[in-house]
Amino acid sequence: MKAVQYRTIGGSPEVVEIEVPEPGPGEVRLKVTAAGACHSDSFVMGLTEEQYTYGLPLTLGHEGAGIVDKLGDGVTGVAIGDSVAVYGPQGCGRCYQCAQGKENYCERAVELGIAPPGLGAPGAMAEYMIVRSDRHLLPLGDLDPVQNVALTDAGLTPYHAIKMSLPKLVPGTTAVVIGAGGLGHVAIQILRAITPSTVIALDLGEEKLALAREVGAHHAFASDADAAERIREATGGRPVTAVFDFVAIQPTIDLGRSVAGVESDHVIVGVGAGMLPVGMLGAPYDSTVRAPYWGSRAELFEVFDLARAGLVKVETEVFPIDEAPEAYRRLHDGTLRGRAIIVP
Repeated sequence: MKAVQYRTIGGSPEVVEIEVPEPGPGEVRLKVTAAGACHSDSFVMGLTEEQYTYGLPLTLGHEGAGIVDKLGDGVTGVAIGDSVAVYGPQGCGRCYQCAQGKENYCERAVELGIAPPGLGAPGAMAEYMIVRSDRHLLPLGDLDPVQNVALTDAGLTPYHAIKMSLPKLVPGTTAVVIGAGGLGHVAIQILRAITPSTVIALDLGEEKLALAREVGAHHAFASDADAAERIREATGGRPVTAVFDFVAIQPTIDLGRSVAGVESDHVIVGVGAGMLPVGMLGAPYDSTVRAPYWGSRAELFEVFDLARAGLVKVETEVFPIDEAPEAYRRLHDGTLRGRAIIVP
């Protein structure tokens, strides 16, 4: 079968032929219908040999959907032919966090060597993939897998980040989204769907600012030296209630801090290397800094329900599997509008 693999440190992803995998006891094989390409993949492929810990070769794709194709011994939770999405941040299933469906915060995953598909385990960017437990499969039902596969990360991650700030996002508040790309444009829609806040989007590219306006941002400004002043003008001088930074490089970190205030949430979602001082004299009183990771299984059900209600839609560009390296090149260059979806 064809698969998209990262095979050499510092190299580009390659389309290769590998064996079709067989499911072991408790495992499920999917015939993949769609897989998403993500900035996290680019981050991983940009690590040095000393930093890289994911194993080689690595079949990419931590956003996956497919049709149940073959069942390992003992599997009863899904049936052949089911259309499903893969819950990516897989845990042990037995610790306190996993018992709440928060496998993204599993207490034993590292100890047990459990890795998400595409981020240590073989991923979805192949014609077939193995899922280690039917617990990690959510029914798609009538949702189109190609249009919705990215919700497993690009929807779940911002939803989890925003949901934790919901008590503060009451009428009259303002939320700032920095980066209107793959995750950011979904975050804007989620904010509009589940909060009454005014949403301000920031990005460097006019095309992404246009996308931000299309999906519901009340204001969309260039993320430049004048951005903080334009935000203050839009808020009447009041500090913003929450900043969701999907870039997290030093300029965006500094920008977010400059518009935050007392009791503000500063939520660092991106994988940039920016740093943020905290402490009594380093931040406004009672403000918070959070770095959430992915989301829970229950939250993914909620994201799918938002999609079914027509409240959230991922802007996608579709590529056949042979063109996956080009999709990653465009992702790296920042020329994608929304999310790249690979279809085997």
